[in-house]
This record gives sequence, structure tokens and C-alpha cells, in this order.
Amino acid sequence: MTDITPKERFIRSLEGKEVDKVPVCSVTQTGTIDLMQASGTQWPEAHFNSEKMATLAIAGHEVAGLEGIRYPFDGTAIAQTLGCTMREGTFDTQPSINDFPFETVDDVKDLTVPENFLESKRIKTILDATEIIKRRADEDIPIIAGHLGPAAITLSLVGVRNYLMWFISNPDTIKELISFSTDICIEYSNALLERGADVVCIPDSEAGAELIPPEFFETMIFPEYKRLNREIKGKTIAHMCGDSADILEKVATSGFDGISIEEKVDVQYAKSVIGNKACLIGNVSPVHTLLGMKPEEVKEEAKQCIEDGVDILAPGCGLAPHTSLDNLKAFVAARDEYYLEKGLL
Repeated sequence: MTDITPKERFIRSLEGKEVDKVPVCSVTQTGTIDLMQASGTQWPEAHFNSEKMATLAIAGHEVAGLEGIRYPFDGTAIAQTLGCTMREGTFDTQPSINDFPFETVDDVKDLTVPENFLESKRIKTILDATEIIKRRADEDIPIIAGHLGPAAITLSLVGVRNYLMWFISNPDTIKELISFSTDICIEYSNALLERGADVVCIPDSEAGAELIPPEFFETMIFPEYKRLNREIKGKTIAHMCGDSADILEKVATSGFDGISIEEKVDVQYAKSVIGNKACLIGNVSPVHTLLGMKPEEVKEEAKQCIEDGVDILAPGCGLAPHTSLDNLKAFVAARDEYYLEKGLL
């Protein structure tokens, strides 16, 4: 397998096939200040301009050496398109949701996917960026698009308080919202894949046990995950922040090709639960380690993740904007060093 390309390695890993070494990339946001300076483009413009978004995304590979191109750099596009108000962020802070459109159960009635959803400004910007990346980037590097999952979209639309309360007081409304949000995810994911993305990463931490009991996940979200993965015409990754241990087995059997975990979840435990049902991705700490440690310490944690059984080496969540380029390069270098030290390269 000495001539395997990074894209082939990444896809084979998602499919549970043999590879020469684990891929090293990020399936979550990659915008850092060092990469902004190196690429000549920066936030907040790179969130709203397709050319700048593509340029910064490609820099993660061309400058830092990550074996994947991941974009966009925030999760507000769907929510804003559906009526949430937002703050656009700064050069080192991401856009964020400011307010939500559905304050009461009555507000949710007659909810339908907007006919012009894919033509809305934010969504079109990301779709256009996909085509630009496909045209400009090395064809041997996987293109990883990201967007919020059904639970995260639902929370964005109703706010945290309603989201938590309605699981108990208005479960039918929550089911309706999660189904609607799944429809959005399916349409948007397929559009991204048609434009040139190789895989769609779907962060959906709001489905995890740190917010809702696992039984709510099993009855209200799990069936929609299965439908989502039946209808998306390509490869998918679920990303879960927080302690997702209690729902990992269900997520692994819902059809996702990969599951990305953060550092709160023990890799060996996650691997024992997931087994060969899905590709395990993670989970070097983006803040404690990649932001806060020295390059040699970054390498140490990255190598331990490989030793513990990750199938794709990646940060446990999106990169902090102030993460140094030296640490990113150390993170990438750790993968080959691990195999050299084991006499496998």
C-alpha cells in the first residue's frame, strides 16, 4: 500500500478496510490565525465569501499538512437560513446564534423546508466554496464538508430551555422538529456531495447524554439518524462533543461511516463499543493539548491515540483559532513518527 493516496486512505478507513497507516486530519473546523496569515484570508470574511472560505480551508492541507480539507468554520449557516439571528464573529471568534425563531409550540405548526433553501445566501456560499475547493485542491486529498445535525438544528430553532423542556412536555413537537431538521440535513448533505465533497461531517452534540437522557435519544433521534443515513447519497461522519459514551453503540449502528469523539471519551472504551460498526475518529484535545501544550507533548498525545485504537487521528473538536502552526505540524508529524518507531514504515 505504499502508493495509496491520502483520499484513498481516508475512504478505506471509513469503510473499515486495511490501510498502511491511519489518516491524520481534522473532521471539525480548521480555521486558525496562523493559517489565516499564511493564506492571506481571515475571519469573519472567510465565513461569508466562498473564495476566501475555500482558500482558508485548503491552507489546512497545504500549509499545516493535514490530510483533508475541512470547511466551513462555523455551524450557523443552517440556523440563520431558517430564521435565527446571529453575531458574525471576529477575526478570532466564530459566528454565533443570537436568538431563535420558535418560542412557543404554536410557532412550529406547518413547518416545511423552504423551497429556496439551497439558494439562500449562506448555504449557496458554502456550496460554491465546495466547487472552488474541488477545482483548486489536490485531487488526492479528501474534501470534508460539515454542518449541524438534527438535534443541533432543533436546539438552534427553539433555544436551550424549550429544547430540554419539550422532550418531556411536548414530545410530539420535538419529534416534528427533529424530523424537519433531518429533512434539511439530507437535502443539504446531498447537495454538498453533488458539488464535490467526499464526506459530510455532522456535529450533533445536542443529541448526547450531557443534554438529554439516552432513552430520549433512542426513541426520538436514533430513528431519524437511520433515515438520514439511508437517504444521504454518500459517506457521513457523526461528531459528538462531550461524553457520548452512553449513546456510542446506537450511533454506530445508525449508518454513519465514522464517529468522531472528543477527549472526554476514552478511546479504548469507544473502540470496544463501536468495534467494526463504524470508523473511530479522534481525539487529541484541541484546547488542553493542541492549543496549550508544546509540540513534543502534542506528539505524545497523538501517538497515544493511535496506540489506543483510533482509525483516523484527528482533534477531538474544532481547532481553537490561536492554535499554533508548530503544534498543527507536530500533530501531523506524530502519525509517521509513530509508525517509524514501531518499525512499520
